[in-house]
Amino acid sequence: MRRVLEAANRLDSDPRLLAAVEWARSRLPGDAAYGDPLSTGDDAVGRVAAQLAPLAATRPSVLREVGLTALQLWQAHAGIEERASDEQVVVLFTDLAGFSDWTLEVGDDIAVCALRRVGAVVEPLVRRRGRVVKRLGDGLMAVHPSAEDAVEVALAARDAVGELDVDGHRLHLRAGVHVGTPQQLGGDYYGRDVNIAARITDAAGPDEVCVSSPTRELLDGGRFATFPLSRRRGKGVPPDITPWRVGRRPPG
Repeated sequence: MRRVLEAANRLDSDPRLLAAVEWARSRLPGDAAYGDPLSTGDDAVGRVAAQLAPLAATRPSVLREVGLTALQLWQAHAGIEERASDEQVVVLFTDLAGFSDWTLEVGDDIAVCALRRVGAVVEPLVRRRGRVVKRLGDGLMAVHPSAEDAVEVALAARDAVGELDVDGHRLHLRAGVHVGTPQQLGGDYYGRDVNIAARITDAAGPDEVCVSSPTRELLDGGRFATFPLSRRRGKGVPPDITPWRVGRRPPG
């Protein structure tokens, strides 16, 4: 048994075999760097990858690379599909206006109840046309295939949240939408366009949905009406991007 274990250890550390597996990973679908903190989420597969990754800190491991290769392929085919780096993505952020101050008044129990009720009405709307990337305190980040899908979801979510009554309090959702080419790592997105979407959300007031000027250009003017915001409202938005408030056009 000892000889078997020693042979397995030598095989696991074999530099030629390790180089071959690393070469294969670089040419297979998915993120060849999968396993670092940026590329792994908090789902079951992400946690397995996060446990495998530190093995490299102690010694090179063929077993580690084989395991991450399998997870990389799962991510590409059965989990989160990778996309081309120049493919446009529509990023949606939502949050609840004034929620932090209200939480200080009513306490944690009521605040958590509110978040549960908001999630129960908002997330099914998002999933009909897009994907929830992550939850962010009193809001979320999502991606959608088209600007019109994201805006329609944002307006529907605003209306649904506006109908909720939590301990006699009305909640006010706001949202921001921006289209761009963010960097995808695992199931998350990073980069300038994600930051712009967040800033567009910051420009929105209670019960408002705001879009960036590139997003506005993709909207159907017959379905949506847009209204410019003051530069003061758009503080922090890059100068080449203009925030617009958007709403549905009345029928007829």
